[in-house]
Amino acid sequence: MPELPEVNTFQHYFNETGLDQKITATEVHDDKIMRNCTGADFADFTNGRTFLKTYRRGKYLFAEMDNGQHVLLHFGMTGDLKYYDAPEDRPKHERFRFVFDNGMKLGFDCPRKFARILTVPDLEEYITEIKLGEDALVMSEKQFLALAEGKKSTLKGFLLNQKFIAGVGNLYADEICYRTHIHPGSRMDALSKKQLKAVFKAMQDILNEAVAKLPHYKAYPGVWFWDKWRKEGEVEGVGNVLTGKIAGRTTYWVEGKQKMYDTVDGGR
Repeated sequence: MPELPEVNTFQHYFNETGLDQKITATEVHDDKIMRNCTGADFADFTNGRTFLKTYRRGKYLFAEMDNGQHVLLHFGMTGDLKYYDAPEDRPKHERFRFVFDNGMKLGFDCPRKFARILTVPDLEEYITEIKLGEDALVMSEKQFLALAEGKKSTLKGFLLNQKFIAGVGNLYADEICYRTHIHPGSRMDALSKKQLKAVFKAMQDILNEAVAKLPHYKAYPGVWFWDKWRKEGEVEGVGNVLTGKIAGRTTYWVEGKQKMYDTVDGGR
C-alpha cells in the first residue's frame, strides 16, 4: 500500500506529466472512487482547468488548479498513475483520465477501487476538517515529543495515527520499531524521552532514505528495508521473527531483540 515515500514518487510523476497543460476533457469510466462528487461533477470541476502545482501531506496528494481549487488523490491500496497516448497503453483498470491539449492522457488506475478521489475547494479547510496531522518529514522533533506526551496507545498505533503524524503506514512503522529495538506493542507512556527521540530520528532517516530512491510500491528498487527481515520464522542474521495483530494491523518483530515496554517507567 502506498505510504509517504511511494506517494512522493507519485507526486514527482504527476509533476512531470500533469502540470501546466490545459485539461480539454475529464473522462470518468467508473466513479466509485469519487467520494464527494459524481463522475459528472468531477468532470465539471476539472474540465478546462490547468494543474499548476502539487502538495503532498503524508499519503495525501493534492493537485492545485489555476483557480486555486484542488483535486485530492489518495491512492488506497492499488492506485496508480499512467501518462500515455496510444489506446493500447491505457491502464487495464483505469477509472478516469485527464485528456490534455497536447493529446496526452493521464489515467488513474485502481484495480481494487480503494482509492479516494475528492474535489477540494478549500485546502486548509479540508485538512482541518479531517484533522490530518503534520507530514512526517516536515514535523520537528519538538512537535513529535509534544504529540507523544501522555499518550497511552501502543507505539505502533501512535505511528499509524494520521491525526498525529501523516505518512507512516504499516510497513514503515514496523521498520521504525525494528531499527530502534522497541517492540511495536510497547506503551507510549512507558518509553523514555531518549527512546522517543530515537523513534523520531529513525522515522525521518528511514523515510528520507526511501524518498531519495523514488520507490514504486509495485516494484521496489533493489532489496527494500523489510525484505531483509520482515518474514515470519528464523531469519539468518536477524533472529526469530514473530507476527501478530497490533493496532489492528499485521505486525512483525524480532523475538528478544525488540523489548516490550508495557508499564510506566519501564523504559526509563
